[in-house]
Amino acid sequence: MAPFSRGRGGPRGTATRGRGGVRGRSRGKGGFAARGGNKSTFNPTRVEEHVEDSSDRSEESEKTDQEEAVDDVSDGVSSDGGDHIMSAVKPYNALLQSLNASIQRGQPQRKKKKVDDGTDGNVPTTLSGGNTVRGAVEGDVDEVEEPEEGGNLGVDGLDTAEDVDNDDGVDDPFEKHFAKPDEARLSKCIQDIKSDRWGTASGLIDGPWHRMIKQPSTFTLYPVVLAGTSITRGLQSMNLKHKLKEPAAKIFPAMDPLISTLALSLSNYQDLLFCGRSPQIAEDLRKLTCLHALNHVFKTRDRVIKNNARLAREPGEEELELRDQGFTRPKVLMLLPTRQSCVRMVDVITSLCEPEQQENRKRFQDAYVQTEDQFSEDKPEDFRELFGGNDDDMFRLGMKFTRKTIKYYSQFYNSDIIFASPLGLRMAMGAEDAKKQDHDFLSSIEIVVVDQVDALLMQNWEHVEYILEHLNLQPKEAHGCDFSRVRSWSLDDNAKYLRQTIVYSAFITPELNKLYNRNMLNVSGSAEYTRDCAGAMLDLDLQLKQTFSRFGSPSPATDPDTRFRYFTTTIVPSLTKYPKRASAGGQGVLIFVPSYLDFVRVRNYMSTSSITQNISLASISEYTPVRDVARARSHFFSGRHSVLLYTERAHHFRRYHLRGVKKIIFYGLPENPIFYKELVGGYLGVSIGEGKLEQSEASVRSAFSKWDRLKLERIVGTRRWDEMLNTRGGDTFDFI
Repeated sequence: MAPFSRGRGGPRGTATRGRGGVRGRSRGKGGFAARGGNKSTFNPTRVEEHVEDSSDRSEESEKTDQEEAVDDVSDGVSSDGGDHIMSAVKPYNALLQSLNASIQRGQPQRKKKKVDDGTDGNVPTTLSGGNTVRGAVEGDVDEVEEPEEGGNLGVDGLDTAEDVDNDDGVDDPFEKHFAKPDEARLSKCIQDIKSDRWGTASGLIDGPWHRMIKQPSTFTLYPVVLAGTSITRGLQSMNLKHKLKEPAAKIFPAMDPLISTLALSLSNYQDLLFCGRSPQIAEDLRKLTCLHALNHVFKTRDRVIKNNARLAREPGEEELELRDQGFTRPKVLMLLPTRQSCVRMVDVITSLCEPEQQENRKRFQDAYVQTEDQFSEDKPEDFRELFGGNDDDMFRLGMKFTRKTIKYYSQFYNSDIIFASPLGLRMAMGAEDAKKQDHDFLSSIEIVVVDQVDALLMQNWEHVEYILEHLNLQPKEAHGCDFSRVRSWSLDDNAKYLRQTIVYSAFITPELNKLYNRNMLNVSGSAEYTRDCAGAMLDLDLQLKQTFSRFGSPSPATDPDTRFRYFTTTIVPSLTKYPKRASAGGQGVLIFVPSYLDFVRVRNYMSTSSITQNISLASISEYTPVRDVARARSHFFSGRHSVLLYTERAHHFRRYHLRGVKKIIFYGLPENPIFYKELVGGYLGVSIGEGKLEQSEASVRSAFSKWDRLKLERIVGTRRWDEMLNTRGGDTFDFI
C-alpha cells in the first residue's frame, strides 16, 4: 500500500482511511489508501482531435485555464515524489529496528525519543492508553508519553476545598441530571426509552426556526420549556460557576434570542440537534458550547475536591457514600473536522479560563496553528472557514485543567476534554480486533459535541458512527478507579441515557436522522432545530430554465440501480443528439454525480457503450491527479471534450472554477444546496457573462426520486417539494 502524501499537519504514519480528496492527507476521507492502494488513473478513450484551424485565442485560453487548474490544485498539495523515497526508507527503518533489538536484548528498554524526520515509516509504538496511535510513527506530533494518574479523577493535591466555588444550588440542572437524580423517575424514564415511548411538542421560535422537543413519555427529571416560547434569559439560564460569569459576560455582551434558546437547551442537559449552522453564527455556537463544556468540567471537578475534603475530615465514617464520578476522568469529547477547528475551540476555552500557565502551549502552536493566508477571496465563505489554516483531518488532543493551569497533550486518561477528528480518534482506539482495542477512556463521557457535520459527512462518516457506538461502555480495566465513588447509574450501565449529545450541521441528512433516533437517548429529552428553506434555485440572479425529472424508485437499496437505468435510457440519448461543434467550444455538458460509486459506474458506461461512442468524455473526481485535472479542465473549455463528469467531493474539497459550461445535468441532487448555486449560478453565469452562451440556451436538468426528499427541499424550497414528490399529473417540473 502506498504511503499517503502529506497534507499540512506534520508527518505521520500510513493508515487505512476512507475516501479522500485530492489534497493528500488533509482533505477528504483519507487519500488513496481506502480502497486497497492507489487508484489507477482512468484515461477516456473517446477524445476529439484538435480542429486544425483552431484560433490563437483557443490555444491561449487553453494554456491559461491549465495554469489556473494547476494553481487551484497545487495550493497545499504535496509532491508525489516522496513515494519513491518512502520505499527506500521503510526497509532501512526495519533494518535499524532489528539491529537495535539485537543490541538491546536483555537490557532495560530505553525511553523513545521523538524523531520528526518527515518520513512515513510505519514504526509501531509500545505505549498504551488513550492518544497513542497503534502503528503510528515515532515522529507523531500528537503522541503523548505520560503515565495514567488514576483515582480521584487525577485531581491535584494542590487543589483544596478553599479553591472551590460553593455556588451549586439544589435547582441546578447539573445536580438533578448527574449528581443527585431522582432514582424512581430516572428508572421510569429509562424504561420509557427502552420501550420507545416518547412524547413530543413542537412550535416556531424566533422567526423561521422550528423546534421539536422529544421527551421520554410524560416524565422528565425536571420541567422542560416546550417549543413555541421566546427565551431571553441568556447567560442567566446557564447556572454558571462564579469563575466563569465574568469571562462569559465578556464574550457574550449580548445574546440574540436563538442563541439564548440554545443556551437553555444546553444548560438543561438536553440533547441538541441544530441544523442551521453557518459561518455567520459559527463563532457564537463555539462560544456557547465551550462555555457549557467548561461549566460542566468545573462543576464535576469542584464536587470531587469538596468530597475529598469531606472524606479527609471524616476518615472513620464508614456509612459515608460519596458518588461523584465515573470510571475514568474524561468528561467531554469534541469531534471536529480539522486542526484549525480545534484551534478555534481551544482559543475560546483559554479566553474563558484565563489560566496563569499553559503547559505545552508552544507544542500546540507548532502542530496546530497555521497563520498564512491560503485562499483568495473568490473562494466561498464556508470553504474558507473549513479549509483555512491547518486543514489536517487526523488529530487527537487531550486537555487537562488544574487550579491555575491548562495542560495540552495530557494523556487521555488524565484529560478532562478530548478534542479529535473522527479519523484521529478511531486510530487511537486501535485495531479491529476487539481484544486489542482501547476505548475505556470513552466510558465516562458525559457531553459529546459533533461540530460541522456537513464537513464530517465528506470525510468518513463510519468513523463517527463507530465512535458513538463505543461511548459509555463498561471499561475492560479499572484504570485506578475508586468504585465506591462511581455513580450508581454508571455502574448500572445506564450512562448513555444521561449523556448529552450536541450536534451542529448546516442541514439535515438521513445520517443525522439515524444518529438522532439511535444515539440521542437522553432522559432529559432532546431538542431538534430546523428551519424552512426558500430554495437554492431562487438565489441564482439568472433567468434560465431549470428542469426537475422524477423517476420511480421502490426502495433506498435499489435506488442506485433505478437511477442508473433512468440515466442511461432517458438522459444519455438526449446527449447524443447535440451537435459536436468542437470549433465553437463544444457541447459544454457538465454531469454532476454526488456518489463516487455512481461516478465510476457512469464513467465506465459512457466510455465503453456503443450509444455514447461519439461523445468525448473527461472526468474529475476526488482521486483525479493534479495533471489530469488541469488537462480535463483545459480540454473541456476548449471543446475537445464535450462532456465532463464531476463529483460532489471533488467540488467540496477544491471548488474548481470550471469554464465552458453550457448545460448542467445533476445525476443526483447535491447534499449541500450551496453547490447547486455555485454550479448553476456560477458556471453558467460565467459563460453567459463572457458572451459565450445566450441565457435562453443555458439549461439545467436534475433527476430525483422520493428518497431525495431532504435534498429536494433545500433546492426547490419547503413550499414546493411535497407537490413535486406526490403529484400524479406528471414527472417533469420546469422552473424559469
